[in-house]
Amino acid sequence: MSKVAVVMGSTSDLPVMQDAIDILKGFDIEVDVDIVSAHRTPEKLFDFSKNAHKNGYAVIIAGAGGAAHLPGMVASLSPLPVIGVPVKSSNSIDGWDSVLSILQMPSGVPVATVALNGAKNAGILAAQILGASDKCVLDKVVLYKEGLKQKVIDGAKSLNK
Repeated sequence: MSKVAVVMGSTSDLPVMQDAIDILKGFDIEVDVDIVSAHRTPEKLFDFSKNAHKNGYAVIIAGAGGAAHLPGMVASLSPLPVIGVPVKSSNSIDGWDSVLSILQMPSGVPVATVALNGAKNAGILAAQILGASDKCVLDKVVLYKEGLKQKVIDGAKSLNK
């Protein structure tokens, strides 16, 4: 089974990114977590991004706040799908700077972007990408979505009691 890398710019992003880690582990997907700062450790960023596919990763989830260059820089250097998670940071402009930095990538350098602090959806999307070629993961995603459906049905029933 392929691995997913979850990287972030600093430890302050971990409370948000933990949702991606938890959902991936819930699907029994191997996940490696690291701090890779686009601005403070560019050499590490280059090494990680250029070699991620050689190191067994199939998808990269990259979370960043503020200027949020990490997801785009990873995508510029890696042939793997990159999912960007904009993180509302302490120096953020209500998170819009992060959202737009990740969302507005130039043609040829795609980054799938989830909602502000939407790491859980990033984890689900990574599982769906893996599920396209791994029936075991796909079956777990199908069950997960059935569970979401059942929560809505149960919630609707509870309204009429």
